[in-house]
Amino acid sequence: MAIRQRTIAAIAALLCLLALAAPVAAGQLEDAKDAESRGDWATAIKLLRPLAEEGNPVAQGHLGMFYEIGRGVPVDFVEALKWL
Repeated sequence: MAIRQRTIAAIAALLCLLALAAPVAAGQLEDAKDAESRGDWATAIKLLRPLAEEGNPVAQGHLGMFYEIGRGVPVDFVEALKWL
């Protein structure tokens, strides 16, 4: 019975941590979109790359587009395909 309670407590703790992490990622994505709308490509890329590397599909799409059209980075179709 004690193992079951510890397992439930561990799952609850993990869910709480995940709930706290989601707003941070959303805020970072919004900040990247704001930087993009201002034409601040360097900041947008700096904010998008970690999210893209973590598997965020929106961040991956934006980063791939940046490489495809050369926004803040040299045009690189291979790198663009990596993210798209």
